[in-house]
Amino acid sequence: MYNKVILVGNLTRDVEIRYTPNGTAVAKVGIATNRRFKNAMGEMKDETMFIDLTFFGRTAEVANQYLRKGSKVLVEGRLILEQWVAQDGTKRSRHSVTVENMQMLDTRAQTQEQQMGDYGYGAPQPQMQQMQTNNQGMNQSYQAPQTQKPMPQEPEIPEIDINEDEIPF
Repeated sequence: MYNKVILVGNLTRDVEIRYTPNGTAVAKVGIATNRRFKNAMGEMKDETMFIDLTFFGRTAEVANQYLRKGSKVLVEGRLILEQWVAQDGTKRSRHSVTVENMQMLDTRAQTQEQQMGDYGYGAPQPQMQQMQTNNQGMNQSYQAPQTQKPMPQEPEIPEIDINEDEIPF
């Protein structure tokens, strides 16, 4: 039998991590995936699915360290059926995905913006506050550093002089 799930979406909440008695990390989070389609009337409709994810081991620790609510990820895993008895005695169940592989799809800039949000909307990060207090004694001609990063330049590719007779294939 084959049980493989591949999902791309945004996390619906921050990662919740716990450790088993033997020290294995277990992280739980939700992901939202979207599908856009035309209905029978020809109107565009959006369908959003919310799926629970479970990470184990080192992947759980990496997810906890780098992912936040809203992070875009690609996950591969297997579908499982979780079953339990609720406090009121009723039997409960739900499908979730146990993640085997994960790729973070956010760019570095997007990740930094999310982390800035952890300090409150519009509030400077602690590093910026420290820089501002250290520069208070400077004269008025001081200019703050540019926030835009220079565009990376293409690396130079050296020319190689090879005789076609020297190529082995």
